[in-house]
Amino acid sequence: MPVGSSGSGLREELTPAAVAAHYDALDELHREVWGRHVHHGLWLREGESYAEAKENLARRVVDQAQLTSGSEVVDIGCGYGETARWIADRYGCRVTGITISQAQYDFAHCRGPAVPNARFILGDWLANDLPAGAFDAAVAIESTEHMDDLEGFFRECHRVLRPGGRLVIAAWLAAENVKTWQERRLLQPIARRGRLSNFRSAASYEAFAVGNGFAGIDAEDVSAKVARTWPAIIRTFAGSAAKDPRRLRYVAGRHAANRQFLLTILRIWMAYRIGALRYYLFTLRAA
Repeated sequence: MPVGSSGSGLREELTPAAVAAHYDALDELHREVWGRHVHHGLWLREGESYAEAKENLARRVVDQAQLTSGSEVVDIGCGYGETARWIADRYGCRVTGITISQAQYDFAHCRGPAVPNARFILGDWLANDLPAGAFDAAVAIESTEHMDDLEGFFRECHRVLRPGGRLVIAAWLAAENVKTWQERRLLQPIARRGRLSNFRSAASYEAFAVGNGFAGIDAEDVSAKVARTWPAIIRTFAGSAAKDPRRLRYVAGRHAANRQFLLTILRIWMAYRIGALRYYLFTLRAA
């Protein structure tokens, strides 16, 4: 889930169009800083690279979803499609990825070599036209944060899953006991810059899941294992800026919104360090 800002510093209505515009405007920078897997890394051992850690997270999601060859999977908020392609290629699943961003869709749709069992859709998850009961599993890696309607998210997941189908969510959350100053100085600005809903708690995710037909909920706090993502992002950006001075001009230019890019990264790093921002993996079963 990239950070930055493609608009004003004021909180705007979190519409699908606003989220799409955010990703489209920052497309080139996001691909260079994040790579094609647009999500956190999960560090399991010392000495692992950021690329290895990102595959660790994808592998954990696959394991939690109990995917096998031939599984029908929907990747909700698939970004550039790299994780969907990786799952399809490595595990023999048939993966449908959906993204709200035209730039992301174009990259995912046109990138070669093709993976025959991975396809991509441009659209809004909350208003998708996928058939009911079509999927064995759904995965949402850092995409629920962009949706104000969390109930609608779970409702659509339950609709497209077969009975007993599994849903795995990787999400940024607010700590249960977040302090007022942490909310105002860290979490709210992060959400505003990244076109995110206000950060929710693990308890709110579980409540919405149960209310929309999910059971067997497992919630794992992996914050300590993903926090190294942000030093890695800073190093990647520094390396990119050293090679291409345009990157520095981007964050030091006339547009105040662009100057918030590094400040937002520092806020995220601090929010993890003091425990205000958490990272959870949820595994749920459609009842």
